Amino acid sequence: MLVDSFSRKFKYLRLSLTEKCNFKCSYCLPNGYRGCAPKSLEVDEIINLASAFKELGIEKIRLTGGEPTLRHDLVKIIYALKSEVGISQVALTTNGFRLDRDLEVFQSAGLDCLNVSLDSLIKEKFQSICGIDKCESIKQAVDRAIHMRFKSIKVNCVLLKDLNDIEFPEFLKFAQSRQISIRFIELMRTGDNQEYFKKHHLPVSTFEQTLLRGGWEAQQSGPASGPAKEFGHPEFLGKIGFISPYSKDFCSTCNRLRVSSTGGLRLCLFGQGDVSLRHLLQNSSDRFELKEMIACALKLKPEGHRLHQNVYGNMHSLSAIGG
Repeated sequence: MLVDSFSRKFKYLRLSLTEKCNFKCSYCLPNGYRGCAPKSLEVDEIINLASAFKELGIEKIRLTGGEPTLRHDLVKIIYALKSEVGISQVALTTNGFRLDRDLEVFQSAGLDCLNVSLDSLIKEKFQSICGIDKCESIKQAVDRAIHMRFKSIKVNCVLLKDLNDIEFPEFLKFAQSRQISIRFIELMRTGDNQEYFKKHHLPVSTFEQTLLRGGWEAQQSGPASGPAKEFGHPEFLGKIGFISPYSKDFCSTCNRLRVSSTGGLRLCLFGQGDVSLRHLLQNSSDRFELKEMIACALKLKPEGHRLHQNVYGNMHSLSAIGG
């Protein structure tokens, strides 16, 4: 099992498949993706990477980005992770752009869990935040996914003051009859969004208190769960979660590692630089050295991020490696 210097255990890997994204979300890529993306990991490299992490105790791999559905070989990657490597839980985080077309093929390939971004339930507001008119088709895709009985369906909403915060009651209604988890993500400061952060950052603590007053109760999380603090209510099928990176002791329960689309091990989302693993992903015969490198690098994982001191490492856009 992977254990760091602070006795935190790691069973969860977030793997970015590409830096590219086709949305223009105001909090991430307001001008759209304009970079020249470096060559992403090939399927064989991903298999070698995932196999090493599985042997080190990783049980869950989340495919993220950028927008992972832009990869033409995504279905092949899902199948390889599930059927060839034997990962217990394969999850996908997506902006929902292709879900109306590809939900069935993703599930047939072995996808267990689905995370879908939905920053507003109102068509016009969604378009103003995300730069694209996909709100209604994403909501329909979420309902289809529910009927298809994915093991877990989560809806992600970046909480934005004066933009979507007034929709909180509507999101509660959305969760009332749907077996999903809606997670409100506190806006994080990066190297490129200083003014936007000042204007739209809103702590999630106020909404936690609103839930507690309404009879919601905190839920216990599992060893491979994400960072959300979840709440349930006996009259609601769905759950509500909050991801609040600025809260006290947020990093004390960290259980996830990240690898970039080019094979860089990121020890902290807001860390400085990556540990390149790609040279050890070309042959399965390098598996022992790869595992040794991962385990040694983990000892350098910091106790926590330094967002409170406005230190965000080399994180300029969340599309580079996913949230």
